Amino acid sequence: GKVPPSNILASAPSDKNLDAWRELGCRTTHCNLEVVHRSTLVFLATKPHILPGVLEEIRPAVGSHHIVVSLVAGVTIQTLQRLLPPWTKVLRIMPNLPCVVQAGAMVFSRGSNAGDEEATLLKSLLSSCGLCEEVPESYIDIHTGLSGSGVAYVYLFAEALAEGAVKMGMPGALASRIAAQTLLGAAKMLLETGEHPAKLRGDVCTPGGTTIYALHQLEKGALRATVMDAVEAATNRACDMAKD
Repeated sequence: GKVPPSNILASAPSDKNLDAWRELGCRTTHCNLEVVHRSTLVFLATKPHILPGVLEEIRPAVGSHHIVVSLVAGVTIQTLQRLLPPWTKVLRIMPNLPCVVQAGAMVFSRGSNAGDEEATLLKSLLSSCGLCEEVPESYIDIHTGLSGSGVAYVYLFAEALAEGAVKMGMPGALASRIAAQTLLGAAKMLLETGEHPAKLRGDVCTPGGTTIYALHQLEKGALRATVMDAVEAATNRACDMAKD
């Protein structure tokens, strides 16, 4: 709702990639240069190995009025600035999958030529897709491990919750809906109350009750340590991709 679809011009190599954009009412092309010529704010959303070729193609058309935003994993602001004209206003953003339902978690960092005006514009546009925070670039790989990949950890946990209920006799479809709503409600309480997760967890526990018995099993399975290891592994992999 921030920008009319007719104001958006998307470029991709094949029509298959552009069908969804057309359905939304956006304009499309197969020419990357056309996007740069007709737009001020340009998003780069390619695979990492494709990006250098795209930047080489558009570099002659990038002017001082352009704002270039990269969603490309593992490509640093320093690399973007090296491959674009020296005056280019560059920002780097890392979204996650729930952006498609306006419940995403995004972080972004700005290059040396991008000022408060560009940062405010980007945050305003992307806030419609969920939480959007400006961070030092060193946090982007951590965000990948925490939230970008973290969505998959949550799906795995939701699946396990539902399967536990199925094991105890609940139909699978009902168990999946209740598991999803449980995660949604818990997340909403964290965001709206501002309480530490440990405080809210303690609020659910009663002496000798069901929850503390269940939490004991999770602790025996080293859930916390395993999840921390997962975030670390994904973060380290993101760092390795940047080096490659």
